[in-house]
Amino acid sequence: MLGQYFSRRWQGQVPLAVLLWRDMLGVGTVVNLIATILALTAIIQGAHAGLAVALHLAPMPYNFFLFAAIWRAPDRNFLTSVIAAGWLVVVTFV
Repeated sequence: MLGQYFSRRWQGQVPLAVLLWRDMLGVGTVVNLIATILALTAIIQGAHAGLAVALHLAPMPYNFFLFAAIWRAPDRNFLTSVIAAGWLVVVTFV
């Protein structure tokens, strides 16, 4: 099931609207927020800064996957590209 999740998106079998709005902006944003909250909680609890950085950056492979899947989408347009690139910049640096 999980393999189909990734392969269907990589092969362009998921509608672009679902990939952009639900997967990237919805689920992807929630995953990144949870990672950031866990990282901040680790810092507050006195954990090593390296652990906090690792927690914060843990979703990066998923973020790059979503961005690449959108970039490969056959029906991608300029607006979709700008939204996806902007989202990737925000979740990477914020």
